[in-house]
Amino acid sequence: MPADTNQNGDIFGGWLLSQMDIGGGVFASKTARARTVTVAIDAMNFRKPVFVGDLVSVHASLVKIGKTSITVHIEAWVMRRKEMHSILVTDGNFTYVAIDDQGRPQVIQQGDPPITA
Repeated sequence: MPADTNQNGDIFGGWLLSQMDIGGGVFASKTARARTVTVAIDAMNFRKPVFVGDLVSVHASLVKIGKTSITVHIEAWVMRRKEMHSILVTDGNFTYVAIDDQGRPQVIQQGDPPITA
């Protein structure tokens, strides 16, 4: 939306980062079967700008599961108004920690294969 743009009409990187974190958080909590919180974001690559009117899709895939943490690779793709193919605009690795009701790290129970999103 226009309110999410900088002076050049490009979408703020922070807005896109927040959308990626939301998608990654859903993926992490479903995989961990617990509430999760973001603890690190690294290897962010802002490859192409996102413009007003672009349709943004966020895709997550599992990198690794630790004792209490899960690392997720997240990609943001856009479909531009007059294009017929998606373009990778941003990707990075996000790490989440599973927490209990008191906000303390909890062990991730591993059993079934992780979901994909």
